[in-house]
Amino acid sequence: MLDENGEETVFEILGVINVEDTDYAILSPLIEDEEDEEEGEAYIFRIDVDEEGNEVLFEVEDDEEFEMVRDAWEMLCMDELESLDEDDDFDGEDE
Repeated sequence: MLDENGEETVFEILGVINVEDTDYAILSPLIEDEEDEEEGEAYIFRIDVDEEGNEVLFEVEDDEEFEMVRDAWEMLCMDELESLDEDDDFDGEDE
């Protein structure tokens, strides 16, 4: 993707979430130099379709929309972590 300065940034797709019938992509920049990487940095983009039928990403700029999607993403991540913890819960005995 190109930023506002025309600089190219490569992103990793952390996931896609649907909130109120709208799809959002959660992206994290792939940074080669780990010293420059900010821990946990992610961006929320709304997925829309242009007039040609292509999916296009738009950065979420509305604070209320951003917080709604961020909260839904955090809840999803917490639910997945809890599910993993439950799956790993065993008594340690060999079967």
